[in-house]
Amino acid sequence: MARALGIDFGEKRVGLALSDRLNLIASPYKTLQHKSEGDLLSKIKEIVTDKEVKIFVLGLPLNMKGEDSPQTKKVRKFKKLLSSLNLPIVYEDERFTSVMAKNSLILQKVKTGDNKSEIDRTAAAIILQQYLDKNSN
Repeated sequence: MARALGIDFGEKRVGLALSDRLNLIASPYKTLQHKSEGDLLSKIKEIVTDKEVKIFVLGLPLNMKGEDSPQTKKVRKFKKLLSSLNLPIVYEDERFTSVMAKNSLILQKVKTGDNKSEIDRTAAAIILQQYLDKNSN
């Protein structure tokens, strides 16, 4: 079965998570450095092929009122770039996922001070798991 790729987009780093083949469980996968749009797209395209990804779940950073923020506009722009890979893209509300990721890592006794990459991929896993949970039948 096809996998889903969860994406926590950031201007410096992009956290990624993968679902299992049954689309039940999301796991942190990796963090990509956001050097340029072309480089980022190339790396994601490679992952799509290697991991048989069939859908993107993109975290949407809404503000506390559920409205667009300046970062939301950047994510929407990234979605347009990502759409060139011709796979479905769905948004998933990502409010609080970075805080949840950090708290989860602290509970696991993982140091979070200088480990932003771990937080990013864990946040991507939370975004993806929220989507999987809503869409499991």
